[in-house]
Amino acid sequence: MNQAADTAPGFGVYLHWPFCAAKCPYCDFNSHVRHAAVDQPRFAAAFARELAAMRQRSGPRTVTSVFLGGGTPSLMAPATVAALLDAVARHWHLPGDAEITLEANPTSVEAERFRGYRAAGVNRVSLGVQALDDRALKTLGRLHDTAEALSAVRLARETFPRLSFDLIYARPGQTPEAWAAELETAIGHAADHLSLYQLTIEEGTPFHALHAAGRLAVPDGDAAAALYETTQAVTAAHGLPAYEISNHARPGAESRHNLVYWRYGEYVGAGPGAHGRFVAEGRRVVTVAERMPETWLNLVEARGHGVVDGERLTRGQEADEFLLMGLRLVEGIDLERHAALAGRPLAAERVAQLEDAGLVARLGNRRLRATPAGMIVLDAVVADLAR
Repeated sequence: MNQAADTAPGFGVYLHWPFCAAKCPYCDFNSHVRHAAVDQPRFAAAFARELAAMRQRSGPRTVTSVFLGGGTPSLMAPATVAALLDAVARHWHLPGDAEITLEANPTSVEAERFRGYRAAGVNRVSLGVQALDDRALKTLGRLHDTAEALSAVRLARETFPRLSFDLIYARPGQTPEAWAAELETAIGHAADHLSLYQLTIEEGTPFHALHAAGRLAVPDGDAAAALYETTQAVTAAHGLPAYEISNHARPGAESRHNLVYWRYGEYVGAGPGAHGRFVAEGRRVVTVAERMPETWLNLVEARGHGVVDGERLTRGQEADEFLLMGLRLVEGIDLERHAALAGRPLAAERVAQLEDAGLVARLGNRRLRATPAGMIVLDAVVADLAR
C-alpha cells in the first residue's frame, strides 16, 4: 500500500447509544441511567430514520469504519446492533472489510452477548476495563472486578478478530512503578491495541465536586508527566508504541475509526448527542444532535432527525481543527493539506521557533509532527501554530 493510501482519512459512521447501567463518577460523556427497560426496537427505528437524513446530506460514500459508542452499547441486544448496522448498509456502501467497533463493559452479563455481536457484524470490540486493580475499580465506580475483566478480555479475544481495551492512569495515589506493573499485565492480555487515558477532573462530575472539596487528590503535573513517560516507555518496549497521544498499537492494529477523526476525515453521527463532520454542498458542516435520549427520540419521530445545532466551517476553522487533530498523531500532519485549507502555509518563523524549542519536528519536506516533549504541551503548540 502506498503512503497516500496509508494516510487516507476515510469516511466513518458514529452511532451513540446513550444508556449505562451506572454513571461513573469521572464521566462527562452523554450517558444516562434508566431503571425501566429501554424500548430498543423504537430506538433502532429512530437511528435508521436519522441515518437516512444524514445520507441525504452526505451523499453516497464508502464507509471505512463504524463505531458504536456511548454510553454502553453492550447493553443493546445483538438484534438491535444488527438493525443499526443494516441501516448503515442500506444508506451507504459498507464493504465486508470495514472496521466495525463496539464499546463494551467487561462484565460477565455483557460478555455473554459477544457471540451475538460478532454474528451481527461487529469485528472489533473496545472494552472499558479502566484498571486492573480492584481498589481502583471501586474508586472509579466500575461494576466489574479485575478477574471478571480479564475473563471478558479472554472471551473477546476468542470471539472478535480485533480487540482493544481502555485503562485510566494518574489515579489517586498511583506511582510509576505500580502503573508499569499494571501495564505489563495489560499488554500480556491485550495483544494489539490499548487506549491509555490520563484521569481528568471534568466539571459537573462527582469527581469534580470531591476534588473541589479536597476529598480527592490526583497526581500533580510533574507526577502525571512521569506516569505519561512510563506509559510511553513500557508500551514501546513491548511493541505497542503510541500512534496518538493516548493510543498504542502494534503496527497495523491502529483504530481505523479514530484515525478518521485524527486525520480530519469525514463522518456522520446518529443518536442522542452524536456529532458529525462531513462535506455537503462543497463545505464541511458540523451536526450536533439533541443529548436527552427521549427528547431526541421524539424529534426523530416528528421530523426525521434529532439535530439541534450545527454550522458550516470557514476555511480558517477547518485549518485549525486539522492542526488540533493531526498533531495528536505520531505521523503528524501534511503541510500541503494544511496550506490548502488555510489558504496560506504555516508561518515559517513560528515553526522554526518550535523546532528550536524541541516541540515539533519535520518529517521530510511535507510533514510536521509534535515531538514527545511537544505532545505533553500540545494545546500550547497548536495555539502557537494557529496564530
